[in-house]
This record gives sequence, structure tokens and C-alpha cells, in this order.
Amino acid sequence: MLSAVEYCHALLRERLLPGDLALDATAGNGHDTHFLAQLIGPDGKVFGFDVQAAAIAATRRLLQRWGVPEGCYHLIEDSHAALAERLPEQAQGRLAAAVFNLGYLPGGDKSVITRPETTLPAVRAALEWLRPGGLLLVVLYPGHPGGAEEAQVLRDFASGLPSRQWQVTEYRTLNARQAPPAVLAIEKASPESGPDWEI
Repeated sequence: MLSAVEYCHALLRERLLPGDLALDATAGNGHDTHFLAQLIGPDGKVFGFDVQAAAIAATRRLLQRWGVPEGCYHLIEDSHAALAERLPEQAQGRLAAAVFNLGYLPGGDKSVITRPETTLPAVRAALEWLRPGGLLLVVLYPGHPGGAEEAQVLRDFASGLPSRQWQVTEYRTLNARQAPPAVLAIEKASPESGPDWEI
């Protein structure tokens, strides 16, 4: 079985193409940003957000170490809730993928966590910036203080999205002793999508 992050990466491999635009809404130590940059290549662009300066610095170091061209990424030290104001206007409706890896910065201050009051507006905004057929992935971590509440807020929001415009799935382990990570995957309908199943 794939881990939550491995599952996300498998979906992204199927979806992203060279030259695409992508968003890493929680850059952290840069691993998702780097993965997205590999998939979209030098003609694409990844926008990476993190509210912590240490995370932006770590992400930049990782990308530089792997030789990712500077023109292939744009790192933004700000809350992902500000993405609609901070992303370039020409990217609206063109994102092929958006990734949220919630919780806290690995190796950082565990008291600094993502919270539903900023994460939910960021997810709403990111959905608006997806292109038709675009994919938004959220890795939920219910095992830390505040994580279960954030996960439930996002599940409630995602389950209420209109099924004619969005397909929502969740990937999670059902028989774990602890509260394992899970993945919400939200796909924006393409114009050629079939009829709504709720007939």
C-alpha cells in the first residue's frame, strides 16, 4: 500500500505534463516543490508558499542543490490564504495541480501548524485557480493537536462540493491504531466530463 505522500505523487505523475503550472501551498522543506518541478520541467513553473522563513530557505536550498532552474519556481513567504493576491493574474484558471501537505514543518517548531481558518480559504481559492481537469490534493494529519479538527473541516467542505463540477475522493487507512495521514483529492470537471451520477 502507498503512503499518503506516495499516493499524492502517483496521482501527480499521471496528471502533470512538461510546461504546466503547479502550486505547493505548504512548501515545508521543499520536497513536494521539487517533485512538482521535476514533473513540469524547465518550461513549467511551481509557486511555493510557506508562512515560515525557515521553510522558504530550506526549499530554496533543496531546489538549488538539485539544479532546478530559478525560472522554474517562485517561492513566496506568506500564508497560503493570500494565494489569490500573491499569484500572478495570468495563472488564474491555469493551475494543473495544487498540493497542501498540512501539519507542521518537519524538524521545525511543532507549535506552528496549519489551521482551518487559513487552510480552508486557501483551498477554496486554489480550486478557483485550477484549470478544467486540474487536481487539488490535501494531505491531512489528524494525529497532532488541532489536526483532527482541521481534517474534519476540510472533509465537510469537500463532501459538500457540487458533484457536477468536482469529483472528491479520500484515501486513508481504516484499521490503523493511531490516526494515520489521509489524502483528499479534488478534481475539477472538464467540459467534456460525463453526466452527473446523481440522477
